[in-house]
Amino acid sequence: MNVEEEVQRLIQEIKRLGKVQGDGSYKVTFGTLFNDEECANIFEALVGTLRAAKKRKILTYEGELLLQGVHDNVEITLSPASAA
Repeated sequence: MNVEEEVQRLIQEIKRLGKVQGDGSYKVTFGTLFNDEECANIFEALVGTLRAAKKRKILTYEGELLLQGVHDNVEITLSPASAA
């Protein structure tokens, strides 16, 4: 899977695990994504895929690097345009 395919798959997983917001965006915590068994099987480098999606302005989250445990409660927001 290349980076673009991984980012598209990440969008699907955020929509599956996250909660839709009033503006059409989706929110999920890093811990929810990281600890999901299906995500663990899909993404070899979840943090790298998140960074690639953030760089493409598909999603937003606080900080640069997310680490398990320390950043489990950080909210990841999938933009409404990307969620459509």
